[in-house]
Amino acid sequence: MGAGGGLAGLAAVVAAAVLCGPGALAGRVLSGQKVCYGAFKNSCYKLAYFQDLSRRVGFQEARQACEIDGGALLSLESEAEQQLIENMLQNLTKSGSGISDGDFWIGLWRGGDGLATSSPCPDLYQWADGSMSPFRNWYTDEPSCGSEACVVMYHQPTANPGLGGPYLYQWNDDRCNMKHNFICKYTPDNVLEKELGDRAEPEYDVFPTVPAGNPYDTSKPEDQYHVIATETGFHNMVTFPLKATTHGQPGHA
Repeated sequence: MGAGGGLAGLAAVVAAAVLCGPGALAGRVLSGQKVCYGAFKNSCYKLAYFQDLSRRVGFQEARQACEIDGGALLSLESEAEQQLIENMLQNLTKSGSGISDGDFWIGLWRGGDGLATSSPCPDLYQWADGSMSPFRNWYTDEPSCGSEACVVMYHQPTANPGLGGPYLYQWNDDRCNMKHNFICKYTPDNVLEKELGDRAEPEYDVFPTVPAGNPYDTSKPEDQYHVIATETGFHNMVTFPLKATTHGQPGHA
């Protein structure tokens, strides 16, 4: 599905996150701004993009990182929400923030021995956050199923187009242990709870994000993750108003 017009000013704000800290996943936390629409009436998002390919993570680690941060791996419930994420990625790519090729895990997966059922393979995929949304945006001839049970959103702006067109924003099933970037989604209730909780002293290490265009790099040898984080000096939350559109879908003000 092609991307539509950009969100005014979105290139200037953050949609990045940091997976940081040595040791077990439980000791890591996503740090950075959430991009929100409608002043807490709609979902908020964080994009975790790792410039260093060796630092990207598997599906389950991405899922756990989002949950530890009070969210869930991204579910996409409508074409309007898909368009919203596309616009975020487009504007960050254009902003000079350093984001280039690299697919993003979303929260769609096929659990268990699903292929043993009589249902068609595409019908076996489910959202990790429990959403029942039937919306799908598969690339041509996907999902291929087999051992590929977890889903990414393509983000390969420099790749040559395939039979289904550019490898941008459509979905592809992949092996769950492959390493990718990821996108977290936060419900309004979880956003407020998390923001209030963050005022207390954290029990884990949190690394701050950095100015737009600068790579996150630390001199500490034990740190395991380097990312690109775009930042503009706003507080942890960036909100955009929404205008109503037909069919109850959010639009851009």
